[in-house]
Amino acid sequence: MSARSLSLLLGKCVPSVKKNAAKVCVTRMELDDNLLMYYRKVSYVYAHDPEAVCKTGDIVLIEELPQKLSRLVTHGVREIVFPLGDVVDPITGQRVSGTRFRSELEEENTLYGEAPERFRYDTAPPRGWQEGKKDFTDKDTYIKYHEIEGDDQPYGV
Repeated sequence: MSARSLSLLLGKCVPSVKKNAAKVCVTRMELDDNLLMYYRKVSYVYAHDPEAVCKTGDIVLIEELPQKLSRLVTHGVREIVFPLGDVVDPITGQRVSGTRFRSELEEENTLYGEAPERFRYDTAPPRGWQEGKKDFTDKDTYIKYHEIEGDDQPYGV
């Protein structure tokens, strides 16, 4: 069964060189009939994204288009479920940082004292405020075919 045959998919955006399309990495667990074990299978799908709302690292929900736009673009972006770094645990509804709840981190900071270099989620500006400074996800990417000495290719994939 192909990832393209499913109508709704959940995946992570990866860098894409196509215009008006987001490249989405869809991970599924596939059963090996001989071993009776599940293994991770990764497939890549291009989703139509004309407003370029998807950024690298976002978890998005995509749906199959009724008619293909091109040979590669078969799905469309339905919604951004979780922006990069803003994941919510579906069972408890609490925000997560890495593998730990943010409330646990706050409680640990009150018990042992706050570290001065700690990142503060409540006062942090929204994602995208560093576009052009440190965040280059808004720049056009291209495929880097070869390395040329002295030629800087900062946005090559």
